[in-house]
Amino acid sequence: MKRSITPVLALAICLVPASGAFAHAHLAEETPSANGGVAGSPAALSLSFSEALEIGLSGVTLRGAGGQPIPTGAVSLAPGDTRQISVPLNGALAAGKYTVEWHVLSKDGHSSRGSYEFTVSP
Repeated sequence: MKRSITPVLALAICLVPASGAFAHAHLAEETPSANGGVAGSPAALSLSFSEALEIGLSGVTLRGAGGQPIPTGAVSLAPGDTRQISVPLNGALAAGKYTVEWHVLSKDGHSSRGSYEFTVSP
């Protein structure tokens, strides 16, 4: 009795590309850096993700040490890069600890969220 591996091979080939297709957008890089410090106030926040984003359904909230929201400009995609978002700050940040909370929807329809902290020194 001779067995054909064709059905098993076909199934394996179909499953390999699917693993990448169902990936969520993960935060790959951020400025200011997570758990890092910056001297003086940054002009904007920049977050880079592992997947292309739907900007209309993605957002960022900046919170101060007491948890209060800090007003920012509108979230936008970086020019020429659908994986990077930029958030301009409306004013200078005082020295202290800040929390960035983000939520994004990737082009493949999967949502993800997270947060990180950074510190501004005078």
